[in-house]
This record gives sequence, structure tokens and C-alpha cells, in this order.
Amino acid sequence: MTEFPKTPPRYSATFTPAINAEIRRAAASGIYDIRGGGTKRHLPHFDDLLFLGASISRYPLEGYREKCATDVWLGTRFAKKPIHLEIPITIAGMSFGALSGPAKEALGRGASAAGTSTTTGDGGMTEEERGHSKTLVYQYLPSRYGMNPDDLRRADAIEVVVGQGAKPGGGGMLLGQKISDRVANMRNLPKGIDQRSACRHPDWTGPDDLEIKIMEIREITDWEKPIYVKIGGARPYYDTALAVKAGADVVVLDGMQGGTAATQDVFIEHVGMPILACIPQAVKALQDLGMHRKVQLIVSGGIRSGADVAKAMALGADAVAIGTAALIALGDNDPIWEEEYQKLGTTADAYDDWHEGRDPAGITTQDPELSKRFDPVLGGRRLKNYLKVMTLEAQTIARACGKNHLHNLEPEDLCSLTIEASAMAGVPLAGTNWIPGRNGGF
Repeated sequence: MTEFPKTPPRYSATFTPAINAEIRRAAASGIYDIRGGGTKRHLPHFDDLLFLGASISRYPLEGYREKCATDVWLGTRFAKKPIHLEIPITIAGMSFGALSGPAKEALGRGASAAGTSTTTGDGGMTEEERGHSKTLVYQYLPSRYGMNPDDLRRADAIEVVVGQGAKPGGGGMLLGQKISDRVANMRNLPKGIDQRSACRHPDWTGPDDLEIKIMEIREITDWEKPIYVKIGGARPYYDTALAVKAGADVVVLDGMQGGTAATQDVFIEHVGMPILACIPQAVKALQDLGMHRKVQLIVSGGIRSGADVAKAMALGADAVAIGTAALIALGDNDPIWEEEYQKLGTTADAYDDWHEGRDPAGITTQDPELSKRFDPVLGGRRLKNYLKVMTLEAQTIARACGKNHLHNLEPEDLCSLTIEASAMAGVPLAGTNWIPGRNGGF
């Protein structure tokens, strides 16, 4: 009798081993999963777009002899003292609490050396970051942790945070193991107790109240500081329009590929939209109001390279912000710490450990012994190098497209490799003039 080989077992596409493991964990613990980082699912992203370099129909610029400018002005609408940056790559808000003091110092050092800005994040302003940041943006969040008028005046710009890409509609988390004496004092919280930030500001309920709040902040800062409004990628057309009407100088748009210090996994993976889908809608809102380039647009959420920077700007952004990439540049989740990541039940490059406060690299921790491992001077130098490379990459692409400034890149310079990215970004599918879904509006 002939014996046939057994058919190898097949996993369900719906109930995968990872899904089954999560069901078992939830059944055993009765609590939802909390983690840091950003979404891990595959989403249409900048990798799905390609640039159309110059040949005969376009005239490229010579890389070593013809200038391609990278500077950007932010806050030119109303602020007495708009910000002028040498490069359009800024550092996103990441709090002291989520990050160690030396890590905040390194962000300030690296950003200043590269000619750009850094941002405080939740929890207030630290002397490490203010002292080493030539240009510092102060985040004004629903929690109001550490907020005071004096620090508003010490900042170079104010960012009113309405939403974040990793959790639009949700508040932040900082687990008790990260609430050290200093963090507790800055945030007026008990030491060692889990902290949850509010999901909305306590003193307004809509765009009319936002306008009043922006005016209040302008009065406190004598109309000097640019006022940013940060929104998560959910309804970018309407949220951008309302932010502009409320008086914002700058709109910061964060897609769901952006990271977070900690939140529910179900938020990270199932709420929000990819940044690729958000940028064209925000740009259209600005254009419909006659405010494109008058109110600047900063986009964030999965920016990793100069190519990503150039693509975001070609779609209409004035600048970008990086968070996760900046931490990687500092040395976070580096394989040199693999043995210790294994002891934490994770691995390098998995980004599962940010919320735990036991980062062996000394970056996403409040443990004084772990923090000592991180050298802020070396970290700042690494961040500066990374920002320099990103800028050079973006310039290389812009020159190849015949542009003498990164802001001159445009959607016409792009094509898409996939139907999904084509529809989201509003650029033609490669080799065609077809943009899916463009017979009507958004």
C-alpha cells in the first residue's frame, strides 16, 4: 500500500499563532496589552512611491556646483518671532519620563548642531533639553503636566497637542516604574503610580474654544512665539481647516506609523490612518483656504530617510518630524544589547520595551544606573550625523528632479507602485496617468 506524505499543517489566516497567543494572554490576565512604539502592521507608505528624475523633458541640477536649499521658516502667519531652521527635519515631542534626562540632552545637542528644533513632549521642560536646544518647541497637552507660563515664555514655539498619530482620540500613558521622584515632582503625581493623560483638553470642547486658547497663549507670550496645533491622522481635511480657522501658525499632522511611549496595542494597530493618506487631505484643506505655505505643515509618522523627507515635501509638506528614527540614531534598540533585551522577553528592533522603563541602552528609562550607560555627547553627535545624511539624501533627489529648493518638489515628480498608494497620495500609478478615485473629491 502506497503511503502518501502528510499534508503539512496550515495556519489560519484569521487565527494566526500571534492572534491565538494574544487571545490566551487576554484570557489568562483579564487586561489589555500595553506597549510602546508604533504600528507593526504593513501599511501603504513612502516606499510605495518613486521619484521621476530629470532626463530630456526635465533639466537636472549638478550636484556639486548648483545649490539646493533646505531651510524653512515656521510661524510666519502671526508670530513676531517666526522660527528659521537650516533643515526641514525636526525632532518630534518625546517627554522626559518616557525618555531619560541624558536622552533629552542628546536630542537637544544633535538638533542644534544640525540647525533644527526639538520638542519637549508631555511632562514639562527640562533644563537638559532647554540648555542644549537652540530652538525648543514646548508642547501644551491635555494633561498640563509641568505647564507654567514662565516655560511658555522660555520656549521658541508652542505646540498645542490635540491628537497623536499612534492614538488619535486617546490619552497618553506612563507606567509607574517610570514615575521617579523627579518625574513625579514635575508632573505633581505620586511616585510609582501609573499615569494616564486625558484624551482631550479640560477647558475647551471645540474649535471655537481652541481659538480662545490660542489667543490666551499669544497674550501670555506677547505674540512672539509661533503657535503649532498638532493633530492625529483621522480626519485631516477638517481638522486642518479648523486649526487654521482657530489661528494656528503651523499644523503638525501625525500619521498612525508614529510611535508612542505607551498605549493600548489595539489603539496602535487599529485607530488612525497612514500618513500617506493624510498629507494630501491636509494640503487640500490649506489650498481651499488659500493658506498653503502661509500656514506651514509639518508631517510625521514613519519618516526614516531623506527619500521619505523628499516625498513628504513633494506631497506638500513644509517640514517633517522624526521620533522613532531619532531614538534609533541615538542608539536605542541596538543589537549590542541583545542579550539584555532577551532577558526582558523581547529582542532588538522589536520596540516592545519602551513602556517598561528597563531599556538597557539607557534611553527610554528613568533608572539611574541604566541612564548612566548613555553618553549624551556621543548620542547628540550620532543624531547630528543622521540628520545630515537625511538632508543630503533629500537634496540629491531634489537636484535629480531639477529643483533648487526642497520646497519646489511637487506631486508631479512622483508616481506610485501600488493602486492603494496611488489613491492615497494622489499621484499616478507608474506608467499610467491614472489616479484611482479621482473622479470625485476625497
